[in-house]
Amino acid sequence: MKLDGFGIFVKDMPTMVRFYRDVLGFEIKEEEDASNVYLVKDGTLFLLYRRTDFEQMAKRSFSYANGIHGHYEIAMGVENFAAVDDTFKQVVSKGAAPVLEPTTEPWGQRTCYVADPEGNLIEIGSFIK
Repeated sequence: MKLDGFGIFVKDMPTMVRFYRDVLGFEIKEEEDASNVYLVKDGTLFLLYRRTDFEQMAKRSFSYANGIHGHYEIAMGVENFAAVDDTFKQVVSKGAAPVLEPTTEPWGQRTCYVADPEGNLIEIGSFIK
C-alpha cells in the first residue's frame, strides 16, 4: 500500500474549505460545497469529507468530537523560530483559534498550536533558530 493522503470528516464544508485555503494556504481541488473536497499542500493530498454524506454512504452513524480536541494533529513546518512566531500571529489574525502560544521546547523545537473551526489541532513548528 501507498499513502495517498489523509482526510477528516467535517460538519461545515464551506467554512473548513475557506479556513484551509485562505488561512493555511492549501490549494483547493474542488468546489467548496462538494461532498468530498481535495486540497493539496506541498504535494500532500488533504481530503475533507462531509460527515452526513459519508454516514449516508456507509449507512451508519458515527460519533464525533466537539470543541477543541486532541485526537490527532496536522503538523506544519516553517523555516525558523521567528517564522513560528510570525505564522502564529498571522493565522490567529485570520481566524485560527489559539491553543498554545509559541514556545521553545526542551528538545529544541519552537512550536505552537492553533485549532481549525471544528477544533482539529494544527502544530506550527521549526527546529532552526
